[in-house]
Amino acid sequence: MTQPINATIAAPVAPRRSHSFTRHGITVHDDYAWLKDARWQEVLHDPSLLDADIRAYLEAENAYAEGVLGHTAPLQKKLVAEMRGRIKEDDSSVPSPDGPYAYFRKYREGGQHELFCRMPRHGGAETIGLDGDALAKGHDYFKFGGSRHSHDHRLVAWSADTKGSEYFTIRVRDWDSGHDLDDLVEESDGGVVWSRDCKSFFYVKLDDNHRPMQVWRHRLGTQQSDDVLVYEEKDTGWFTHVHESTSGRFCVIAGGDHETSEQRLIDLDAPEAPPRLVAAREDGVQYAIADRGDELFILTNADGAIDFKIVTAPLATPERANWRDLIPHRAGIYVLDHDLYAGHLVRLERANALPSIVIRDLASGEEHAIAFDEGAYSLDAMGSYEFDTTNLRFSYSSMTTPSEVYDYDMVTRARTLRKRQEIPSGHNPADYVTTRIMARADDGAEVPVSLLHRRDFKADGSAPLLLYGYGSYGMAMPASFSANRLSLVDRGFVYAIAHIRGGTDKGWGWYLDGKREKKTNSFDDFAACARALIAANYTSARRIVGHGGSAGGMLMGAVANRSGELFAGIVAEVPFVDVLNTMLDDTLPLTPPEWPEWGNPIASEKDFRTILSYSPYDNVAAKPYPAILAMAGLTDPRVTYWEPAKWIARLRATMTGGGPVLLRTNMGAGHGGASGRFNRLDEVAIVYAFALWAVGLTEKAAA
Repeated sequence: MTQPINATIAAPVAPRRSHSFTRHGITVHDDYAWLKDARWQEVLHDPSLLDADIRAYLEAENAYAEGVLGHTAPLQKKLVAEMRGRIKEDDSSVPSPDGPYAYFRKYREGGQHELFCRMPRHGGAETIGLDGDALAKGHDYFKFGGSRHSHDHRLVAWSADTKGSEYFTIRVRDWDSGHDLDDLVEESDGGVVWSRDCKSFFYVKLDDNHRPMQVWRHRLGTQQSDDVLVYEEKDTGWFTHVHESTSGRFCVIAGGDHETSEQRLIDLDAPEAPPRLVAAREDGVQYAIADRGDELFILTNADGAIDFKIVTAPLATPERANWRDLIPHRAGIYVLDHDLYAGHLVRLERANALPSIVIRDLASGEEHAIAFDEGAYSLDAMGSYEFDTTNLRFSYSSMTTPSEVYDYDMVTRARTLRKRQEIPSGHNPADYVTTRIMARADDGAEVPVSLLHRRDFKADGSAPLLLYGYGSYGMAMPASFSANRLSLVDRGFVYAIAHIRGGTDKGWGWYLDGKREKKTNSFDDFAACARALIAANYTSARRIVGHGGSAGGMLMGAVANRSGELFAGIVAEVPFVDVLNTMLDDTLPLTPPEWPEWGNPIASEKDFRTILSYSPYDNVAAKPYPAILAMAGLTDPRVTYWEPAKWIARLRATMTGGGPVLLRTNMGAGHGGASGRFNRLDEVAIVYAFALWAVGLTEKAAA
């Protein structure tokens, strides 16, 4: 139960300004539509242009949230200190070799931002190519977009966003002098692919609606206005990105939406040659390529391969007619990704929410898997700058085991631990238990739930529990290690991850069963997980705090409407809660590419009615709600600030009890929240303090 709030703190009341629209014969009332700034595109570039009335309202909401949670300030401070104490401040990544050098990233003690460094391949003095702390000076917000050294190791192209709007500016730095060249490329997505002669690079430019539609080639020493347009995607529902192919021979132009994809290749030895199509787009067919010599290895769902398969095709004639199965489709074994080396094919698979790495010797066809014993864990192949190597680098963690980085010889099968995440303040995995239960949804689906709790936990129903969920876009939620979570678990919380439909935790079919007309399965699965945890005495009703962000924030809004009685509190970070209005506005950055995920309510009355039936903002009802904390970013191009602002305004005006409902908008950040590894902890501490307050543990937690 939430602790009482100071009755003298008045909640802001957003004015109702009558607004309605009719589509497909259905009239929708939206009296808080005014919170969307008419000049939102300009606000992304310059937040100072925000309408004065809107700014005043957001600042009043911030003041109210601060007033309600202000008494938790000592607890927040304590939480930040704890979480910072678990961070190795001068941490560094394992150096990754490339030719004469090994490249790595590190932090200095007390530093907020990464340093990009290198050293001689076989050891020696390190040099810093990019100093994130120095580059961030003078900016309230700073985030690296990407960095890529040139093939001759003389230069590094790097990008940064200084507003939180995800418009990245690319610069080029000379490694030896440490100075940036005059080249300046603005409004990119941050990625760069170098030509082999290191005299030019490819990048993607974002349009005025923040969409990555164009690929350009920039020649060093010239102005951006002289850049050459290489490819332009005409379908506003498709996004375009570039990356280097597995062998390093090609720039891959990858385009697609959530259901269909298409790729083109540019030979980096001939950067002025036009892109060459691999296979023409076909509705519902997705593919991704890896190259080796005169052959392509293609991960695809073609021919009804719901959980994907791997085919090969000649590089010279790569069209669909020439695809041949190498790794056939196996229902229930989802092939997430593949990587290619000179002699080996590596694929990352998942079955029943557990991942595995499978290695195939391309000469013999022999396969073997890298296996682990824990009941729930996370596993990722980390890639390499080098193609002609037998070394595979991968990372492993579980909810109790900090991240470990291994080098694995794909021939000898020798495994070498290269790094184990250090927890300076101490961590004993034996003090904790990670386990998994299955929750049965109303339609009989078995939903995995990963759990973390202290070993001395007693299953008597008295424990508070944080239940995290996402369930969209086919994204799985890994049962990985998070040092921050220990601040809740050490205070008696059970931490749970609901692997609901809409993700690919149990394969691509698990995703298909949680999208469009089946979207409500995601919400029902989450509630089923909560009920299963109650039934198993891990917690009790109104001892649960739900947590999700972005599309997971939409999940939180829907669950608050549909199953709010189960929860003491709801945390919705950058929540996608105004689904109908957003999907009706085709000028917003993500709307056309999102139609395959949610449906197109502009063209389809059925999709309109489906979205209207669950959109959190449109389904706020006159009933009690749990305490709710919504967190937004003013310059967020993905989930615009007005979505949570409108939602909280309508909740406060409509609900008949419960609450309170709070809105906290970061006026200087976007979708990812505060920049800097320590500043981000301030926002995590607010979430955790709210969770502890929602279950009545503020004073005990601060002691």
